[in-house]
Amino acid sequence: MGIFKEFKVKDYIFLFIIVALVVGQVWLDLKIPNYMSEITVLVQSGVQDTTDIWIAGGKMLACALGSAIFAIIVGYFCAVISGRIGKRMRDEIYSKVQSFGMNEIHKFSIPSLITRSTNDISQVQFATAVGMQVIIKAPIMSVWAICTILGKSWAWSLATACAVIILLLVIAIIVVFALPKFKKIQTLTDNLNRVTRENITGLRVVRAYNAEDFEANKFEKANEELNHTNLVVNRLMALLSPVMMFMISALSLAIYWIGAYLINSVGMAERLTVFGDMVVFMSYAMLIVMSFVMLTMVFIILPRAMVAFRRVKEVCNTELSIHEISESKKAQSSEQGVVEFRNVSFKYPNAEKYILRNVSFKVNKGETIAFIGSTGSGKSTLINLVPRFYDCTEGEVLVDGVNVKDYTHFDLMNKIAYVSQKAVLFSGTIKSNITYGENDKEEVSDELMEKVLRISQADEFVYSKEKGVDSEISQGGANVSGGQKQRLSIARALARDAEICIFDDSFSALDYRTDKNLRKALKEQMPNLTKLIVAQRIATIQDADKIVVLDSGDLVGYGTHDELMQSCDVYKEIALSQFSQSELGLDDKKAKKEAKGNE
Repeated sequence: MGIFKEFKVKDYIFLFIIVALVVGQVWLDLKIPNYMSEITVLVQSGVQDTTDIWIAGGKMLACALGSAIFAIIVGYFCAVISGRIGKRMRDEIYSKVQSFGMNEIHKFSIPSLITRSTNDISQVQFATAVGMQVIIKAPIMSVWAICTILGKSWAWSLATACAVIILLLVIAIIVVFALPKFKKIQTLTDNLNRVTRENITGLRVVRAYNAEDFEANKFEKANEELNHTNLVVNRLMALLSPVMMFMISALSLAIYWIGAYLINSVGMAERLTVFGDMVVFMSYAMLIVMSFVMLTMVFIILPRAMVAFRRVKEVCNTELSIHEISESKKAQSSEQGVVEFRNVSFKYPNAEKYILRNVSFKVNKGETIAFIGSTGSGKSTLINLVPRFYDCTEGEVLVDGVNVKDYTHFDLMNKIAYVSQKAVLFSGTIKSNITYGENDKEEVSDELMEKVLRISQADEFVYSKEKGVDSEISQGGANVSGGQKQRLSIARALARDAEICIFDDSFSALDYRTDKNLRKALKEQMPNLTKLIVAQRIATIQDADKIVVLDSGDLVGYGTHDELMQSCDVYKEIALSQFSQSELGLDDKKAKKEAKGNE
């Protein structure tokens, strides 16, 4: 089983101790029938002195007590090993997911990764704790007991062998039908988590559209499908218990029937010996059958644990699409805050069409470059190539003259501050969110915090709170508005004091006045910061040093606002959809052009 590959040296030492203790436990368990036979013979012989009976009974009790103590110690060591394995697997899968690019995240989906990190590992941990005891003890017990009773009677041995074979056949048939269902159960659990997570995170939208019944039906469908599959598996597994009880009863009856025949076929002097052998054989036969009953527990737990283990290892063994080097390449020039795209094209893995095609531009230190285009034109994809959320398919993305692939992740992100399209805050305080992250810069001082709050236009609402920057932020920033969340996200990015700041449509929740004041403060108070801005509003980007216009992945315009109004039809169309001709000054330009023509 692959789980043993997860064992460390200390775990193998514990495993050796467990095996030794189980052997001792089995030896004690197998001594009990002998003392029981001795007591039976003494009672049947009608002895007057009960001392021997008490001695045999005391030994029998001591064996039972010793077996119980060994079982407790074995359980403790199994729990320790399973706990360590669970911890290591959680660490491994968490570290792996942290190194994932967006391709890997989309491949598994977030609900599936959550299920694999929690439910699947719990399944493996439980199977290790319980199954390891049974897997070790059952074979030792059954083999030892079978070897002990082989010489007693071929008839009794044949009856026991028939019972064991029937049990094995039943177990094999049930497992063959149940095993595929276990894999389906894990997949359906992923789906149930996805539906539940979607419903909870979108609760406001669900209520706003009176879609409670629709979501309830969707959840009911996912829940019913999981429930049906669980019922099929549980019904199959439920057959094991009555089969086991029937075989135990049938074997007991067979042993007594054969024993009665053997007792009748011998003389009076030998009947007591045969009767004692029957008692011993009955006890050993029950131990053999119970060993296989214990194994059925493993067959109930193990298939699901195997599926869970493979799902966890599938994540851990996933080859990353973005590979990180051990040491960053040094820049040959002293330029800072420079971003350059050289003939960059990009398409998603296994996709036929390119999202971006042959894009080239350069932005220098302190400049502001904006990206605009219709929905799906590739704006967010383009700027996501800078922090290496994806790697370009063709061409090069350079930061400070060095290909982003030649930076370590830590060094690259030290140069970049990023504000995502969807503002994300973490539970804690305003201060903990602004000082979030680690880089090689100094810690965020109170002066810098005040500065970034002022630039991001968040200072007014932050300092109006009773606790100021120590005010609590709930999970996901649920206790602040969308605009406040965006401003705090911008403040967090500015607090990194990076060379380059990426704003992925990060002003969409701001009103025009706040948007204008924020951009003005950015330009005046952080003149050396290179700014890459994705936006849908012309008002947000018209003052940018350069504007990149994208249309279906192609760069169709590059220049200032005034230049693009003259040379780029796509940009002009976007501008006219948001402003009138008079607001854009087109009427004045047209009048001047006509007047010049008349002259």
